[in-house]
Amino acid sequence: MGFLDELTASVGGVSTTPDDLAALATDRSGASSGSLPLAIVRASTVDDVRQTLRLAHERRVPVVPRGAGTGLAGGAVAGRGEVVLDVSGLNRILSIDPVDEVAVVEPGVITAALDRAAGELGLRYAPDPASAEISTIGGNIATNAGGMRCVKHGVTREAVLGLDVVLADGRLISTGRPTVKGVAGLDLTALFVGSEGTLGVVVGATLRLRPLPVHTLTAVAAYDSVLAAATACSELARARREPSLLELLDGATLRVIDRAQGTDFAERGQALVIAQADGAAAEAEITAIGEVLGKEATWTSLAADPASSEELLFARRKALPSIERFGRALIEDICVPRSRLAEAFQGVERIADARGVEIYSFAHAGDGNLHPIIAYDRTADRPPEAVRQAGDDVFALALELGGTVTGEHGVGLLKRDWLAREAGDDVLDVHARIKSSLDPRGILNPAKGF
Repeated sequence: MGFLDELTASVGGVSTTPDDLAALATDRSGASSGSLPLAIVRASTVDDVRQTLRLAHERRVPVVPRGAGTGLAGGAVAGRGEVVLDVSGLNRILSIDPVDEVAVVEPGVITAALDRAAGELGLRYAPDPASAEISTIGGNIATNAGGMRCVKHGVTREAVLGLDVVLADGRLISTGRPTVKGVAGLDLTALFVGSEGTLGVVVGATLRLRPLPVHTLTAVAAYDSVLAAATACSELARARREPSLLELLDGATLRVIDRAQGTDFAERGQALVIAQADGAAAEAEITAIGEVLGKEATWTSLAADPASSEELLFARRKALPSIERFGRALIEDICVPRSRLAEAFQGVERIADARGVEIYSFAHAGDGNLHPIIAYDRTADRPPEAVRQAGDDVFALALELGGTVTGEHGVGLLKRDWLAREAGDDVLDVHARIKSSLDPRGILNPAKGF
C-alpha cells in the first residue's frame, strides 16, 4: 500500500484535490515553493496528528505544520512531495482557571477569541500580535509572536507555561507545568516556542493569563522628524518610565494613512508616538510619560477613557491596511537595541532613497522592533529586484546596529540565509544537532528556520 493510501485509510480529512492544495500552498507573506504539495491533512483530533507523523516518519515524507496561514516569513509553505498538516481544526478552549489565571487550549484557537473569553473572567491573554483576529495560538507559539503590549508583558514565550507536542515519530509528550514556577529538568517548553514547527507539532498549550488592567490611559505626541520621535522614546527608558504600549510611526506611514482613511495625522508632524500606561497607577504613569514625550513634540493629546484611547490608537491599527490598500507590500521585521532605534529609522530612509523604493516604517518602539514595509505595484507577481535588494539592505542594517533579522515574524523560508549570517556556523551546528535528536529523519518543516 502506498503512503497516500495508507494515510487516507488511517486519518480523516485527507485531500489531494488541486484546488485544496493551491489554497494552502502559500501564506500571508506571499512566499511559494513554486509547486503544489502532495496532500493536505486537516486534523480534527490529536490522534490524526500522531498518525500522520508516524506514517510520514516511517516513509520519510516531509510534513509542514500549518495553522491559519497568517505567517509573514514563509514558515508554513509546502511544496512538491510534502504533506500539509493543518491543525486549525483543533480549536477548542479546554479550560480557563480564574484563580490560577491559566488557560488550556488547542493550537487552532484564534488569539483574539482566547483574549475575549479570558476577558469575561476579568483576565486577558497579554500577547497581542496585529493578526490577533485571524492568527492562531499554535502559529503564535511557532514564531514566538509579539505585539504592541509586549513592551510590558512580554512576547508569547512569557505566556506559555507548558505544551503538548507530537514529535516527528508520532510520540506525544508534555512539557512544562501549570505552575508559574518550575525548574525540574531542561526547559523544553521554551525550546519549542519559536521553533517554527521544525522540532514537533504543538497540539495543546497551557497559557498564563493576566488580570485586565483597571485603567488604561493613552498619550500621543507628534514630532517634526522621526529622529526626534525615536529620541523621545529612548528618553522614556532613560527616565525609567514603564509604558504598557509604545508605538512609533514615520511620516511616510502617516501620509498613507491620511490618504486611505481621510485623516490629518501628517499635518501634525512627520512622526507620531503612541504610548499607553495601564494598572492602578496608570494616571500617574501616563502623566509622567506625557511630560517626557511632550518636550520636543509639535502636538500632544491625552485620552482618559477607553473610547478616546481607541481613537488615538486608530493610526497604528490602520497602518498596514492603509499601505496594502494601494499596492502590495514586503513586510519586514527587524529588532535593534532600543538606544539605536533612531539610527535604524534613519538607515531605512537611506535605503529607500538609494534603491528608489517606497518604505513605510513603524515600530514597537518600547522593544526596538521595527517593521519597514516595502511597497510595490499590486500587478507584480513577485517583489521586483529593487524591493528584494532593499529588504536585504534592511537585514544588513539590523545586524550592523547589533540587532536581529527578525523580532517576531520568524525565519521561515525567507530569512534562512540571513540567519546564518547572524548566528554563525557554530550556533547553526547546535541547532542542527538538536533538530537531529528530535527529528532524525528530517521530516518536520524542512528548509525552514535553519
